[in-house]
Amino acid sequence: MTEAWLNGPVPDVEPLLQPVAHALIQVGEDVPRAVAGLTPEQLWARPGGAASLGFHLMHLAGSLDRLLTYARGATLDEGQRQAAAAERAAAGPEPGMDALLAGLTRALEVSLEQVRQTSAATLLEPRPVGRAGAPSTVLGLLFHAAEHATRHAGQVITTAKIVRHEHPA
Repeated sequence: MTEAWLNGPVPDVEPLLQPVAHALIQVGEDVPRAVAGLTPEQLWARPGGAASLGFHLMHLAGSLDRLLTYARGATLDEGQRQAAAAERAAAGPEPGMDALLAGLTRALEVSLEQVRQTSAATLLEPRPVGRAGAPSTVLGLLFHAAEHATRHAGQVITTAKIVRHEHPA
């Protein structure tokens, strides 16, 4: 299968944001393939104390939402803050694979739509991040959203291989 960045420009995306779009598309292709067929036990296993695949799937969707909120120049709402706290606590009922993948798919679709709507003229506009207002820009946040998502996708791919071996279905 050809990697997303080798498939040419993503329609309606600024040339400077093509790498962001390609990275998000690649995550959307790689992650579902990596976790296909896993059992609930495998999804929530923590091999060697590592984060579970379920955590990575929740965090991928949640972090995209939060980073792109900042890129729009908005602050997090209470629901986003609660979702972030739930990711960290890993408490409560463990969502199933279908729900996790649906959430990730929605987050990727919304993210790509925001990338499509981002004008090159706004890329260097300052954007505060978090309660401390750490300095960034629209471009910095979009790039970080993409690289952060690909980092977690890599962890998903590796962890899925480990849990398939340690916890056979």
